Amino acid sequence: MKLIYLGHSAFYIESGDFKALIDPFIQGNPQCPFELDDFPQLSHILVTHGHADHIGDTVALAQKTGALVVCNHELGHYFQGQGLKNVHTMHIGGRFDRFKMTPAWHGSSVEIDGKLYDGGTPAGFLIDLDGIKIYHAGDTGLTMEMQLLQSEKIDYALLPIGSNYTMDWPDVLRAVEMIQPKTLIPMHYNTFEAIKVDFDQLAIPEKLNMKMLRPGETLDL
Repeated sequence: MKLIYLGHSAFYIESGDFKALIDPFIQGNPQCPFELDDFPQLSHILVTHGHADHIGDTVALAQKTGALVVCNHELGHYFQGQGLKNVHTMHIGGRFDRFKMTPAWHGSSVEIDGKLYDGGTPAGFLIDLDGIKIYHAGDTGLTMEMQLLQSEKIDYALLPIGSNYTMDWPDVLRAVEMIQPKTLIPMHYNTFEAIKVDFDQLAIPEKLNMKMLRPGETLDL
């Protein structure tokens, strides 16, 4: 099983026949070292919310690979309007297959012809693969619901750290205290000026088990 960081909030997870992208912001992502053709086979695409840097290349990749797109109801309706037929919709607290959709405090919209439309409730995903649990928080501020995740015994927590649109570093540390994951993997930082992070200025506790992944780096799980 492997996890590849694509930059921003985009990840690729592979375990046997399970080949999934989360928030596949590839084209236009200044951090991403991959092209769409680098993903010829996909079983799933998970989308946390409707902003363009998270929907990314979902439509093009799903059309090319036939991957099942998993998202909230409103985004599912949008994707079907874009011609996708293999779409599964769910909502906060629901479980489907290996996924549970978790709360995220953020916004969600899709842009069509220069106008913004409702993108449904933003979310995160809890993914259970062969006994390994990965939590992708999506874009979110600190939320008390995170303490409910402690009982899930999460192995890898993918948390946004760039502030401005999501949690700042002190809130990330509070989130880790609530969730109690084995490993923190930061995401959603340094893609744009508004979310730049100077790690030299962060107070990083010695006890924190944090794995910094460079865009393109693979972590064997």
